[in-house]
Amino acid sequence: MATSPPFPTYPPGPEGLVLRHPHWWQRRWVRYGALITLLALSGLVILALVRKQTGTEGFLVGLGLAMLPVPWLIAAFRWLDRVEPGPWRNLVFAFAWGACAAALIAIVANSFATKWIATATADPASANTLGATVIAPIVEESAKAAAVLLVFLFRRRDFSGIVDGVVIAGITATGFAFTENILYLGTAFGTDQLTGDRGIASVTAATFFVRIVMSPFAHPLFTTLTGLGFGFAALCAERQRARRVLLPICGLLLAMSMHAFWNGSSTFGEFGFFAVYGAFMVPVFGLLTWLAIWTRQRELRTVREELPAYVLAGWLGPAEPFALGSMGARGTARDYARHHHGRAAARAVTQYETYATSLAFLRRRGRQGKAGADFVVRERELLDELWKRRDVARPALEYAARTAAPAWPMYAAPVPPASWPGYGYPAVPYPAYNPYRS
Repeated sequence: MATSPPFPTYPPGPEGLVLRHPHWWQRRWVRYGALITLLALSGLVILALVRKQTGTEGFLVGLGLAMLPVPWLIAAFRWLDRVEPGPWRNLVFAFAWGACAAALIAIVANSFATKWIATATADPASANTLGATVIAPIVEESAKAAAVLLVFLFRRRDFSGIVDGVVIAGITATGFAFTENILYLGTAFGTDQLTGDRGIASVTAATFFVRIVMSPFAHPLFTTLTGLGFGFAALCAERQRARRVLLPICGLLLAMSMHAFWNGSSTFGEFGFFAVYGAFMVPVFGLLTWLAIWTRQRELRTVREELPAYVLAGWLGPAEPFALGSMGARGTARDYARHHHGRAAARAVTQYETYATSLAFLRRRGRQGKAGADFVVRERELLDELWKRRDVARPALEYAARTAAPAWPMYAAPVPPASWPGYGYPAVPYPAYNPYRS
C-alpha cells in the first residue's frame, strides 16, 4: 500500500532562485550573544547597586534569606508545566530577565520617578506613597511583562496556551522577587546593625516574615495575570488580531491594579495590610491556583481525546492515548524505561511524551481552525520525532497502561472534516499500517 513519505514534500522554487544568507544581525548566535550580554551586564549593574545600598554583609545575608522560597516556587511552576514541559532555556531566560533586567529597570525608574515627584511637590512622604502605589506597579509589571512578550513573539511554538503564560510569567516574577528580597532583607539587616536590634523583634525578622513567609507568591501572583492574558491570546486564531492584542493588555492592567492595591494596603490603617492579605490576596491566590490546576487537567483530557485519531493511522499504539493522558501512567512509563534500559531510555520516553502532547494540542488547534500555515509541516515534524523513539517508548507506555487500567479502550478515530489540512492518513487498524513502509 502506498503511503505518504515521512517528511513533507515542498514544491520546487522558481528557476534561478538564489538563496540569500541572512544578515549578520539575523543570525542565531548573534541574537543569543546579544541577549546574554544584555542580561549579564544588567546582572552586574544590579549587583553593584544592591551591594552599594546594603553593604557586603547585608548583601550576603539578604542573598541567603532570599534564596529560600525560590526552589519551591520554581518547583511549583515546573509541576504545573509537566504535561507539556517547556524548554529549560525559556525558563532560564525568564528567571534571568526578572532577576537582572526587570529589577534594574524597576530600581532605576522607581528611584528617578520618586525623586522627581518629591522635587516637584516638595513633599517626600507623598512622593514615596505615590511611588509605591502608582509608579512601582506600572514600572515593575511592565518590565516583567516584557519577558512574557519576548517568549510569546520569538518562541511561539513553545507558547501554546494558558499554562505556558502562567509558567513564564511566574518564573519571571520569581526572579524579580528574588532580587527585590535581597535588597529589602539586606537593607533591614543593615538597619539592625545600626540600632542593635536582634532576634524576633528585629527589622530583619519582620521583613523576612512578611516577604518570605507570608507573601512569597505576591509578585508571581501579580504577573500571572499578565501571563493569563498572553495565554488566552495564544489560544486565539491568527485572524483574531484584536483579541490577541487586547487580552495581554487587559492582563497587564489587572496585574498593575492588583499590585497597586497590595502596595497601598499599608495606608489603609493599622490592620489594612492583614485585611487585604486575608480578604483579597489569599482568595485570589486560591482562585488562580484552581484555574491553573483545572487547565492542567484539561490539557490531559485533550491528549486523551485528540491522540486516538493517530492510533488507527498507525503512528501510535492502541494504549498510548490513555497512558499519555495520565500523569501517573507517564511516570510509570519513565520508570519502566529507566529500570530496563537506563537513563537514556527514560529521557527518550520523556521526549516522546512531550512530542505527543504537542501533537495533541496542534491537532486540537487544527480542528478548531486556529492552526497556523505551518500546520502540516509541524505535524510531520512531531510525528517523525515520535517514530524515532517508538521502539523504546511504546513498550513502556503499554506497560504503564496495563498497570493503570488493565482494560484500556480501543479507540476509533473520528472522521475529520474535509477542510482540515494535513489529515490524510488512511483509517486502517493498527498495527497493519506502517507509515514508513510502502
